[in-house]
Amino acid sequence: MSGARTAARAIDALKRGWPVAVTAGDGRLVVLAIETANDVTLADFDGSAPADVLLSAARAVTLNLANQREAASPACPALVERVPWIDLPTAVALADPVRDLATPLKGPFRAKAVAAPQAAAAALRLARLSGLLPALFVRADGPVEAEVAADALDDYEDPAHLVIASQARLPVAVSEKAEIVAFRHVADAAEHVALIIGTPDGTPPLVRLHSECLTGDVLGSLKCDCGPQLAGALTAMTQANWGILLYLRQEGRGIGLINKLRAYALQDQGFDTVDANLRLGFGVDERDFRVAARMLSLLGQAEVRLMTNNPQKVEGLEAAGIRVAERVPHRMGENPHNSAYLATKRDRTGHKL
Repeated sequence: MSGARTAARAIDALKRGWPVAVTAGDGRLVVLAIETANDVTLADFDGSAPADVLLSAARAVTLNLANQREAASPACPALVERVPWIDLPTAVALADPVRDLATPLKGPFRAKAVAAPQAAAAALRLARLSGLLPALFVRADGPVEAEVAADALDDYEDPAHLVIASQARLPVAVSEKAEIVAFRHVADAAEHVALIIGTPDGTPPLVRLHSECLTGDVLGSLKCDCGPQLAGALTAMTQANWGILLYLRQEGRGIGLINKLRAYALQDQGFDTVDANLRLGFGVDERDFRVAARMLSLLGQAEVRLMTNNPQKVEGLEAAGIRVAERVPHRMGENPHNSAYLATKRDRTGHKL
C-alpha cells in the first residue's frame, strides 16, 4: 500500500500544478503538467534553460513528430525540444488538439531522443491517472513536491484495494426491491456503486457494467447511448430473476469528464470518438474492467449473465476471473443524433449492434 500512497501524493501534486519526479528502471525525470502550469510555476520550473515538452505517441503522430528519427518508435513517448518561442500558450496548443484549428501550430518542432523512455511512459501514465492531458514539461532534475516510482502506479490501480464501504435498501423507480452497495478504492478514493435489483437466488445475475456518464445519464446527451442503455438495463433486470448494475467511476471510457468534453469538441470538428481519444493522446479505451470483477467478487458472484454489446467487457471480466455464462445484447431504438457514434462503436471497436 506504500506504493499507492506515494502515487496518490504525486497525482495530487501534478493536478495542483506542482512538479513531480518519476523514476523507473532507466532513470528519473522531473515533470510539470502543461495543463495546470502557469507563467510563474513554469518560470520556476524552467530555471536557467527552457524545459522540454513530453507528449504521448498518439499526439506525436498527429504533429508528425513520430516520423522524425529522434522520435524513435511511434509506440514510445516523444520529446519536443523547447526553443525560446515555445512559451506556455504555445505549449498548451501543442498539448491540446482541440486548439489545432483555432490556433495553427507554428512549427517546425524538433523531436529529441527520449533518454529514459520507461520513466517518460510512467510520467504520461501519471498524467492520465490525474485526469490531465498526457503532456508535460520535463527536465532531468530540479526541486519537486512529490516523487513516485513507476511500479507504484501499478499498486495505485490494483483493484485489490477496493472494499465495500456501505450499503442500504434503496427502492428505485423500476423496482421497490433494490439495494445499493458503495465501494471505495482506498488508494484513489473513487467510489463505485452496485445496485442490486431483486433477490439473489443462486442463479447468475444479469449484470451491466455501466461507466459513469454525467452528460448521458444525468443531462440527457444525444451524443451517446449511455442514458438509454442505463434505463434499458434496469428494466431488463426487473424481468430477469435478478440483476446487478455496476456503476463505475470511469467517465469517458476512462479519460475523465474534462477530457471527454475535449473529445466532444473534436467530434464537432469531424473526428469520430475513436480518433478523438487518440488525438488527445489516450488509448481508444482506458477503462480497467478488473474493478468490476473485484466488485462482483466482493458481492460473492463468480458467474454472470453480462448485458453488453462490447466484447471487450466479456474479455475483461473473464481475464479477471469472472465467468460470463451468457452475453445478453442491448437492443436500443434508433436515434439520428448518435447514429455516427453507434456506427463507430460497431466498425472500430467491435461492438455487436
